[in-house]
Amino acid sequence: MDFEKMLHYRKASNAFANKMGICVEEIAEGYARVTKTVQEDEINPGGTTHGGVCFTLADIAAGSASTTHGHVSATVNASYQYLNACYAGDTLTAEAREIKSGRTLCVYEVSIKDQNNKHIGQGTFTFFIKEQKLNI
Repeated sequence: MDFEKMLHYRKASNAFANKMGICVEEIAEGYARVTKTVQEDEINPGGTTHGGVCFTLADIAAGSASTTHGHVSATVNASYQYLNACYAGDTLTAEAREIKSGRTLCVYEVSIKDQNNKHIGQGTFTFFIKEQKLNI
């Protein structure tokens, strides 16, 4: 697998990630790192980052890692724990690591930290690996 081509593919083909300001920084076998700077319009009424922003960041990290198998994949289950608040202007980094690689199901642990290395959240994401190969 050519991970440079995969990185370019993920950056160019994920319109939702691009809309959310999420950038895939690195892809390797069973691994991905993505980043995002939280915007003012992503803050909830309590003054902190909306939980959906963090969950989306984690899901895109795990989804990017799952593509290293060379096939289309889809999230089938996810669990995410919010550990600390983050705020507008914070830069978040999510790292996904494969903890189980199967023929049709793969599981990823995702950790999100801010620019000060504060642990913002973590999750476990399960992906279904489809038969359809990626056109990269």
